[in-house]
Amino acid sequence: MLKAALKIDDIEEIPAGTHRAGAGETAAVLASPAETAADWRARAGVYRLLSGAFVEEPAGEFIDALRSPATLAELAEAGLRFDADFLATPRDRLLEQLAIEYTTQFASSGGFPPVESVRLTGRYKQQPNFDTMQTYKRLGFVLRPGRFEVFADQLGIELMFVAELLERGALALEQGDAAAQRRLDKEIKRFWSQHLGRWVRGYSRLIERTAEHSFYREMARFLGGFAAEEIEALGLRIEDADQARLEVPKSDLRVEFNPNEPVCNGCMTDALSTTLAAPDNVRRLEEMRGLGTLGDLR
Repeated sequence: MLKAALKIDDIEEIPAGTHRAGAGETAAVLASPAETAADWRARAGVYRLLSGAFVEEPAGEFIDALRSPATLAELAEAGLRFDADFLATPRDRLLEQLAIEYTTQFASSGGFPPVESVRLTGRYKQQPNFDTMQTYKRLGFVLRPGRFEVFADQLGIELMFVAELLERGALALEQGDAAAQRRLDKEIKRFWSQHLGRWVRGYSRLIERTAEHSFYREMARFLGGFAAEEIEALGLRIEDADQARLEVPKSDLRVEFNPNEPVCNGCMTDALSTTLAAPDNVRRLEEMRGLGTLGDLR
């Protein structure tokens, strides 16, 4: 599925500028920096596509981009098969149906919120939420809401975060900074190991099974296949803690702050405050969530 979506072909011969491993080394063809940068940007496009499906109810521009003939053709190559409820329904009616489905499936009592804390602990704002917030801050990202407030460990936000890391890595390679790209690669692997890899595979199976609209059924199926292939490509071994459970037992409550520390912003260092406030380090939700052009999928 991933190779089709990214239009990645199996390499039959060694392109100029690459190296085949010698005796005792892993038998693999090493891509050039330009090829790796292009691959990272293509992967970032898939992350954004999936994020747009789950971060909030889809906007009209997102649906228009998805239903374009070129995009549908690429998604079909990836194995997605939407029904007439997505392909033939008039735009305004489709947006209404998807808003209802999103509310029923993800935002109402009895639904299945796409939030890591909920899927792993049965409660909102538990340890996964705090850990992702700290990771975002450490790497210079500031989470700001779009139309609605969102949780740091919400599926769409976690996917957008990895997309941004991939974009940074691609830019680093294009600027000749291979060391920075390697650091970002480690951050991506760490985030998958500590967060996405622990719940999105089981969660995608659950939504694929419970979704009534083909849009969410197919996007969940795409998410599951993409997650499995990303984990394999990253060389990770991660247990699926979600297991597609219909009900998640509630864990013990965890406090959000240390009662021995002051509840204020006074303990934030000037350096950290300056870093987090810098415009270049701010990624607004509305700036990050869009599907964009077809090139985002390549």
